[in-house]
Amino acid sequence: MTVSTVGVIDIGKSNAKVAVVDLDSRTEIAVKKRSNTVLRDGKYPHFDIDGLWDFVIGALRELNAEFPLDAISVTTHGASAALLDADGNLSLPVLDYEFAGPDQFWDAYNEARPDFSESFTPRLPGGLNVGAQLFWQARAFPAEFARTRWILTYPQYWSFRLTGVAAEEITSLGCHTDLWDFTTNLYSSLVMKQGWLDKFAEVRPASDVLGVTLPEVTAALGLKRPLPVYSGIHDSNASLLPHILERDPPFGLVSTGTCVIVASPGGDIDNLDLKRDCLANIDALGRPVPSARFMGGREFEMLTTPREPSTETIERVLSEAIILTPSVVQGSGPFPGREAQWSRPRETLGDDEVYVVTSFYLAMMTAECLRLTGAENHTVVEGPFAGNALYLRMLAAATGRPVEPVKRSATGTSIGAALLARMDRPRPDGHAPVLVEGDATATAYALAWRKLVG
Repeated sequence: MTVSTVGVIDIGKSNAKVAVVDLDSRTEIAVKKRSNTVLRDGKYPHFDIDGLWDFVIGALRELNAEFPLDAISVTTHGASAALLDADGNLSLPVLDYEFAGPDQFWDAYNEARPDFSESFTPRLPGGLNVGAQLFWQARAFPAEFARTRWILTYPQYWSFRLTGVAAEEITSLGCHTDLWDFTTNLYSSLVMKQGWLDKFAEVRPASDVLGVTLPEVTAALGLKRPLPVYSGIHDSNASLLPHILERDPPFGLVSTGTCVIVASPGGDIDNLDLKRDCLANIDALGRPVPSARFMGGREFEMLTTPREPSTETIERVLSEAIILTPSVVQGSGPFPGREAQWSRPRETLGDDEVYVVTSFYLAMMTAECLRLTGAENHTVVEGPFAGNALYLRMLAAATGRPVEPVKRSATGTSIGAALLARMDRPRPDGHAPVLVEGDATATAYALAWRKLVG
């Protein structure tokens, strides 16, 4: 049977949603949302798993009544794991990864965790490294940890709730967790030395059908027959999946939002710089993907608002090389220790000039991330910055490669998770992409920016 309509469980840090995705058009045709509540009772701050489950079941039941589903898929953020006992119940709550509790063993964990050259994972605070969560839980709650039968990656926990089948998946194991060895393509030295290996289930591809909905789930959803459930995928990799199905690597992908995330499928992970906010992920096809990031969307909001500057303003900024150097948000990104500097006092600039300079600054920061990740060929930009012509122009000039803005809605986490059901799906519109090219004036500005940065 050809799968056309997929129910997608999409659990982010702040919000959870259930979407119906039409694979023929690659669009969300219906969505239900709720906030992802953090509960403060019990052993530590944790996600409201019971509330989420009730929401998921109710939303799938209502959506299926209007849009009959062919299958179910799951995508979640990558900084959580679910610990289950032998009966399949949570042996410990699912930790809110912003909770600082795991930092209690900061020094001990630093001694235990793998080197960057093995896990390609930066050391992150709180529970952002899943390995740090587990290290803390094992020491703070030894009895509960000892009776844990399965440590499941987060998307696969929800697939388990639907099917009763325990599995792990590579995109969730390979996203800043410290749990995976990129050099051997096996579990990391941390997992081995801590004696956790037997608690992990079989690693299954994201696009595997784990099983069908359990009888009680089938009944709760009001289904006439059980539905197949796919293993599921880490959310950033879900966003990447439509692109890697449409394009042959190498290429650069820039996802813009509060954080600008640069991924370079086909790039070289061996030259990633830990000190410049680089890391590696693993895509749905099991290939390492060098990545870098900076707080670009937040920087834009701190400095300016969208506007339409005149051609004269744009050319003045270019010809006079009015420049902002990094970093507006310090402590992360490719220049984490630098303090932002304007080449002339900001108070002497008009609002339109600030917008132009900011757009160029963000493009140059993106270009540096692309360079750090070894990107080649053209660059794809999605999200809000795909509509910023100044950003696109400077990014093309700074990289010396064309830039393809993606403004259509056929990307994103829910679309990518649904595509697990049809991994051979070609680009739906069949249209040649519109490419933005650099120009000599913008190239000269990029050179001046790099000279100032050093």
